[in-house]
Amino acid sequence: MIPDILNFKWDELMAKITYVEHSGTEHVVEVASGLTVMEGARDNNIPGIEADCGGACACSTCHVYVDTAWTDKVPAMDGMEEDMLDFAFEPKPGQSRLTCQLRVSDDLDGLIVRMPERQI
Repeated sequence: MIPDILNFKWDELMAKITYVEHSGTEHVVEVASGLTVMEGARDNNIPGIEADCGGACACSTCHVYVDTAWTDKVPAMDGMEEDMLDFAFEPKPGQSRLTCQLRVSDDLDGLIVRMPERQI
């Protein structure tokens, strides 16, 4: 059977992510499932997420604060991410995450992340 790509619901493979700059400017973009929140910011030229290490969890320049409505919905962080957050600018327990470690899925559709005043 040949897949019907003309009627495929491509938007079902995307999650809407809202990136909020420290100034309050919002950027609402659709990010493909399977990418990271950091890759979504990079691919859409969102200012405030530098991602110096390219997503290797070797810096903390993709640090954000996850909106409080989402903190219980994002996947738990691992020890490496937790260690890297020690180098982030003004980390907030329970809200700080590295966007390179947040893989986009349908479960993150509507996610809101806020950038700190600066990265390290």
